[in-house]
Amino acid sequence: MGKKRIIKKTGGEVDSGLKSRSLSRAPKKKIDSGILNIQATYNNTKVTLSDKKGGSVMWSSSGSLGFKGAKKGTPFAAAKVGELLGEKASMIGLKEVSVVIKGVGGGRESALRGFISKGIQVSSIKDATPIPHNGPRPKKARRV
Repeated sequence: MGKKRIIKKTGGEVDSGLKSRSLSRAPKKKIDSGILNIQATYNNTKVTLSDKKGGSVMWSSSGSLGFKGAKKGTPFAAAKVGELLGEKASMIGLKEVSVVIKGVGGGRESALRGFISKGIQVSSIKDATPIPHNGPRPKKARRV
């Protein structure tokens, strides 16, 4: 007997409080061109915007937007991260960006599409996913 617990399931929605807090913390420095780094793993998608020298200006990830567990690695979450960073980038006056994509996760293209949807020009796209040349050293042979 006791109380019945009602469990509310969220359908992969972005936490509006976290989104508005992230938008309010946009830097005041104005830049016109930069580098967009997208790291897409199986579990998360991290997007970093830096200036031409490589100094980080702003970043966001699907975990910081409120996605939890397996939903962090989805293309939907990556698109939301890209859109948020696109909004922040347009607030600081960014016009052109070159993109470096790293990783094999589901949010590779969708993070970039979300960023482009905010009207920022993409000059180049580079894939910097690390590829092993020969792999690790094999285990020694068993002696029976």
